[in-house]
Amino acid sequence: MPILTALCVASSGTAQAQVTDPTLRDSFSIGDQGGSLCAVQATVRDNVIGGMFDRAWVILCRDASQPVGYVRMLRASPDQALARIERGRADSITCAADGTCTVRDSSVAWQTRVEADGNTAYTVEGFAAYGDALNLALESVRQRRVVPGVIKVATTSVGANDGFARTLAGAIDVDKALAEGYRRNHSGDYAEAAEFFETLSRRAQGDEAAADIDPTEFTLNRALQRSNLGEFGEAERLFAEAEAVPTSDPVQLRLRRNFRAIHALNQRNYDGAVELLQQPIAPLTSAVTVDGASVTLTPAIVAGVNSGSNARAVQQASDRERLTPIERAQIIDAQAVHLLGTVERLRGNGAAAKTAQLKGLTDALAVREGRVTSIVRLRSQMLGELALAEEALGDIAAADARFLDSVNALAVEYPETNALASARARYAAFLTRHGQDDKALAIYRDVVAALAGSQRSTTGMANMMAPYYRLLASRAATDATAVSDFFVASQLQVRPGVADTQAVLARELSSGSDDGARLFRQATTLNRDIERARIEDARLGQLPVSPEINALRADLKTQIDNLSFQQAETIVALNAFPQYRVVAPGKLDLVELQQVLRADEAYLKMLVVGASVYAMLIEPGGAQLWKSDISAAGLDTAVDAIRSTISIVENGRRVTYPFDAATAYKLYGQLFGPVAAKLPGVAHLIFEPDGAMLRLPINLLISADTGLAAYEQRLLDPDADPFDMRQVAWLGRTSRPSTAVSTLAFRNARQAAPSKAANQYFGLGQNLPVDGTTLPSLGTRGAAGSAIDSDCQWDIAQWARPISADELVTARNAMGGNAGTLLTGGAFTDSAVKTRTDLDDYRIIHFATHGLVTAPRPACPARPALVTSFGDGDSDGLLTFQEIFDLKINADLVILSACDTAGAASVAATREAGLSGGGNALDGLVRSFIGAGGRSVIASHWPAPDDFDATKRLIGGLFGSGQGTSVADAMWGTQLRLMDDQQTSHPYYWAGFAIIGDGGQPLLHGTTATAAAPAQEGIGRAAR
Repeated sequence: MPILTALCVASSGTAQAQVTDPTLRDSFSIGDQGGSLCAVQATVRDNVIGGMFDRAWVILCRDASQPVGYVRMLRASPDQALARIERGRADSITCAADGTCTVRDSSVAWQTRVEADGNTAYTVEGFAAYGDALNLALESVRQRRVVPGVIKVATTSVGANDGFARTLAGAIDVDKALAEGYRRNHSGDYAEAAEFFETLSRRAQGDEAAADIDPTEFTLNRALQRSNLGEFGEAERLFAEAEAVPTSDPVQLRLRRNFRAIHALNQRNYDGAVELLQQPIAPLTSAVTVDGASVTLTPAIVAGVNSGSNARAVQQASDRERLTPIERAQIIDAQAVHLLGTVERLRGNGAAAKTAQLKGLTDALAVREGRVTSIVRLRSQMLGELALAEEALGDIAAADARFLDSVNALAVEYPETNALASARARYAAFLTRHGQDDKALAIYRDVVAALAGSQRSTTGMANMMAPYYRLLASRAATDATAVSDFFVASQLQVRPGVADTQAVLARELSSGSDDGARLFRQATTLNRDIERARIEDARLGQLPVSPEINALRADLKTQIDNLSFQQAETIVALNAFPQYRVVAPGKLDLVELQQVLRADEAYLKMLVVGASVYAMLIEPGGAQLWKSDISAAGLDTAVDAIRSTISIVENGRRVTYPFDAATAYKLYGQLFGPVAAKLPGVAHLIFEPDGAMLRLPINLLISADTGLAAYEQRLLDPDADPFDMRQVAWLGRTSRPSTAVSTLAFRNARQAAPSKAANQYFGLGQNLPVDGTTLPSLGTRGAAGSAIDSDCQWDIAQWARPISADELVTARNAMGGNAGTLLTGGAFTDSAVKTRTDLDDYRIIHFATHGLVTAPRPACPARPALVTSFGDGDSDGLLTFQEIFDLKINADLVILSACDTAGAASVAATREAGLSGGGNALDGLVRSFIGAGGRSVIASHWPAPDDFDATKRLIGGLFGSGQGTSVADAMWGTQLRLMDDQQTSHPYYWAGFAIIGDGGQPLLHGTTATAAAPAQEGIGRAAR
């Protein structure tokens, strides 16, 4: 049934529409705020059940991600009405002889009610758990007024905070969820697709027979997604897990072949990939055969190829029409030919590439005469590859036409998606290669505007967007518009790891039961409805113009406008929730950022795209853009060299060497040459790093050669102290840097109202060591494991080296002994933290404990977490970043001390943490704390040092600052004291802590705690 959904949210009291006749309105609300507010929305004409009728409505409730019921007013007798309804169900509802009904393949109860009024039958049907909403909706329609009443929903739980809507999805939508996962894959939303497949993997354990779907397909997709992210160990484990299940299914065998081949290509194992793609599989209609020499595929094109039609999707516009196994196999075989043709092109064999792509395209279009909507993405990619092959052969006109065909193929089925944006950007890049820069710029600007307008990112499109950044940077000196355009586009260039972390946290938000979660599910539903309506409009636009088509498109425009307005209202409401602000994409215009900068501030933003490194300095009155004088590879090398002299592990011991000052000075000039002289004079420098600089605090870069010669001389003198760096001109000596994870995040932190918590300080840490050789309790997940990764548990050694609570005591005492509470030793458990109801009563929350950001093994997924003591029940001794995200705090500042982000953090670790390329893997934990309600976070780039009481002195000095001192000034003051002390002048001792958020906010307000003595909630055994 085509429907027009709505969201109606009351702030308090009973929801009452301001009308006397709800049947004359598109929507009205029912139920009170204390229950579950629902909306009844008029639909367009009902083409499903047939027959004549007056009106139809759909019922939406805030805690459900799909309609919970339908109301109809039919010109029919009750028996006729019921018969029509039953015909329209398409076997989705099963009814027993006694009249009780359930949703097919589940135990979810479904109820139907029919009431007669003369020649009119009023009917309502829907989930029995929403019976109150069904009855209120029916009575409101019958009485032609909003009938007041309370809606009570019986919720069930399948884990965590899952509510009834999530239970429904788990019970009835396996096949649809799989199709949604593939659709997101095809549309270019890879992180969301990964989340669908992981969720399905979890469900499949208890529901493998649902919808007759082979659960190994979920695992295969998870393996491919991990491989695409460079997590080859984890991907290998997942592939092996899927392949351990024997199968003779020709579709599954082909999927395994193609996905394994892409995995090999990701690792540049070209011979292995070709061998896999050419391996014989029993043909269904015709076997795939490819002649010619071995071929290769570079990682640059993998992201595009593997997101094609690796699909079951494979559903037509109607859910009743699915591809047969033979048809699926034919499409997968066509993809194999497409892959091999792509490799031929990369090998420089344009003619062979063109031949293979034409064959692959022909084979794909032979299935149902090309009317398979689910292979549109693959067809577009094949056309794009044909264009590149023809370009390589010198046929530029033909290539131009092919690129346009590639774009147009997606415009109907995937409007306003990353897939379409990617195809358009690929065409624009082609234009830049042939001197059509102005035309390319216009296309690029449209791409950015469309993605920004639909709150999407250019994740996975870095190579295709690279010419845009190059063109803008080349024009920046004379064109202010180029600077503004670059700034907006750069915010959409979200790192894959960040996108993946946001997808994980979005899933966590969606599974919640509070108002934010309900609004988020409604926003997701509205997004889906808008996308479907736009697809239908694009399809109608391809048909010959007629009065009927015009009328349908006019109706769709009204529907889209209505949905878009409701979505805008939903987003406004959602922005009040910090959890949503963390997972939501978005951008600022240049002037919006400049308006929140203070006179003594500047925003320094980096962007690494391919081999190029760009930077911008944004001040209240102007902005500069330049391409840095160093490559991305050179930046990695320099950062590795610097970090290796700060904190590395050798033979199981952490060691520090004399600092590589020469590299730090050279790197400063290479990165920031055009503004190198200006930065030391910026009082508060907000730094948004990218690439390797995610692993290095900017304050330890050296801005001048002052003291360098003397330092270099000391390195040569065996009697001198090679760690004495007191005279070095650190950037952090004159400037007070803080770090931003994104421009929007900084603006949000700057505009956030200060905490109104009653207490100043809550310190947590010094976990209780574990006796013996086995973990005491693994709960339901295991120590950072899960039902689907049960063998990925941390070694007991992670709990054997607790951090002393001394710095917590120091911090509390620095503010006044009665200002804070401590939770340490055996009382500091993950269960205790998660179940506390007073976390929002503290302005500053301080964790002194280890942070686990790498995976237990390369084959395991990374799940950033803080080490705690073990508790009872389901305690696993870890506070994971997802659990942190669900905490309710109201803190101006969260401090994460002694968290080991180790410069050698794996790609697997940084993916989950929200970064790519290694390094500052705490980003995932930072985002979780901000989503939980923290304004800013102080986190460490390396393990906090105990030598010379450096960390204790730094933390004590931080809280010893005066009332009203900003966080940045307080940090700067205490770091200066360590810089000027010979024993702690090496950056290892003073540079590790970074302020993430708004360093301009006050650190301390007036002490409001009234306790007569400091609260201590358990120390347990001493741990050293």
